[in-house]
Amino acid sequence: MKFFYIRVSTKEQNEGRQLEVAKDMGVDEKCIFVDKESGKNLERPEWEKLSNILRMGDTLIVQDLSRLSRNKKDIKDVWKDLTDRGVNIEVVNMPILNTQRYESLGSMGQLVSDIVFELLSWMVEEERNRIKTNQKQGIELAKEQGKYLGRPVKYHKDATGADKLVYDAVVEGLEKDEPIQKIANKVGISKNTVYKINKQLIT
Repeated sequence: MKFFYIRVSTKEQNEGRQLEVAKDMGVDEKCIFVDKESGKNLERPEWEKLSNILRMGDTLIVQDLSRLSRNKKDIKDVWKDLTDRGVNIEVVNMPILNTQRYESLGSMGQLVSDIVFELLSWMVEEERNRIKTNQKQGIELAKEQGKYLGRPVKYHKDATGADKLVYDAVVEGLEKDEPIQKIANKVGISKNTVYKINKQLIT
């Protein structure tokens, strides 16, 4: 059977383009699995479900390698696990990564496939690293230009509702010289947050 795995990074992103590809390839709707999760690891509900279903002779299709993961080790682990189980893998935008193409070539075909796979999985991880570097540089530039505000402070003297109640409880604990850990446990926040509130009080 043919299965198509789709992943988009956030719930706001649209999986429509990948769905179109799956349908154009004749994949049954019941064999299409969609995750709206980060690609940083393999802990995704639909992927775990699909991985357990795949059997020898099945074909897993993905739009590109990064849909499996953005992590080179995870990609390699998935690839080895599936091919060892006799599952074929097809990467739509990288036709050279189609394990069925090399079956007739025996060990030579496997060598070619392994070399190409190593290169392309490295490229996927490098792209992820490039994006992270660009984000970091963008944040640093915004800081230099005074445009980066970071996360808004949640607990402060002008907070409202539940946030204000937490802030007041922390201030009360600090004024009584209660241990930081005790305050954090009492109101259900981290020690770092208590330290930050304390810093607000003394600056």
